[in-house]
Amino acid sequence: MKIKRYIAIGDVHGCHEELNELIEKLAPGGDDQIILLGDVVNSGPDSHRSLALARQVGAICLQGNHERRLLNYRQTGIEKGLKKTDRATIRQFTEEDWTHLEQMPLHHYVPEIDTVFVHAGFLPSQPWQNQPPRVVTRIQVVDEQGRARKRSKAPDAPHWSTLWKGPPFVVYGHTPRSQCRRLEWSIGIDTACVQGGQLTAFILPQNEVVQVAARRRYT
Repeated sequence: MKIKRYIAIGDVHGCHEELNELIEKLAPGGDDQIILLGDVVNSGPDSHRSLALARQVGAICLQGNHERRLLNYRQTGIEKGLKKTDRATIRQFTEEDWTHLEQMPLHHYVPEIDTVFVHAGFLPSQPWQNQPPRVVTRIQVVDEQGRARKRSKAPDAPHWSTLWKGPPFVVYGHTPRSQCRRLEWSIGIDTACVQGGQLTAFILPQNEVVQVAARRRYT
């Protein structure tokens, strides 16, 4: 009997060719579930085609900080805070793309493997289920006051994953590294594809890593 695969894919950032290559390499079957860990859009060459491909393969797309920034603009019409890459993405988007963003959940929990998939992570001091979007889409480190921060704002603070004791096991993206970071209760799989690194998939329950190299450095 074939075991269903849960296939998490790290931050795509509009790198649709790499995403397509990775999916072809994975050859998902009808029982498999692909989960994109947020930041599917922005920075790379084509956010629209990345989302279209995600829809084509029936992927669950989680909300990342880039999707949240675009949704804030969509909901308020306020352009302050938009970046150059945001404006390029907005020009590419169809109504179907905007609807897709609006329906993205913050996390996805699979009880049979006691694993939660999320874009950035969680504050270890609080129940993960009720943490706000600004935490789960943006956290990198935890400062001395126990607050979620970016690495650039608190460079000496520990990454949240080093404090996370589980369960559940957490699969996350958001913090780019040259290689996956595997700890007892978590794995980070943003391997900086848009910066010329790799696009990474992590497969459960097989605990397998599959990667493709970026075609070039996009940003």
